[in-house]
Amino acid sequence: MNMNDQLGRALKEIKRDLEFAYVGQDNAAVTGNDSNTAREMDSATQLIHSSVSVDAGSNSTDAMTEAKLLDVHQALYAAGGDPSILMIKPADSEIVAGFTGSAGRTRNFNDETKTLTNVVDIMVNPYGTLKVVLNRHQLTTHAFLLDPTMWRSAVLRPFSRTLLAKNGDSDRHFVVGEYGLMHLNPKASGMLTGLS
Repeated sequence: MNMNDQLGRALKEIKRDLEFAYVGQDNAAVTGNDSNTAREMDSATQLIHSSVSVDAGSNSTDAMTEAKLLDVHQALYAAGGDPSILMIKPADSEIVAGFTGSAGRTRNFNDETKTLTNVVDIMVNPYGTLKVVLNRHQLTTHAFLLDPTMWRSAVLRPFSRTLLAKNGDSDRHFVVGEYGLMHLNPKASGMLTGLS
């Protein structure tokens, strides 16, 4: 494998690691110091206000329900938020797809094909329209209702690559960067926590 392919793979891994740092863990910021304490950023869970966060499990874990999602969306609506994305783990996509089976809801299959569709891409409720997005890297105990216009990736030190000392015929590179996550309005996005 050539060097460019290996660097490409390494950069994809770093991108996944950054996404995991943003939404795949519940991490509170740490201020660094001169005695070897590294700086750490807040993850998305720390940047969302508690008034727009609903516990689905009442301090335990429960499956996602439409009623709990509506509770989060209603809290956001009352706070002036306008989320457009419902970001969920893959297992919860089956639960969201099951919302269509409730009484009084219908689907039209008029395309004359033999395709079975069991997915919800857009969810419309009294508080707005949400695009359903799966994320395999996010916390499995959370679902996020996000307004993407309110989130920023803060670049403290852009990714750079440095060629290290030569070791035989191989070239070794050092890739470093420092990023943070910013939420411009803590009540513009919400989350459902305590999911099983």
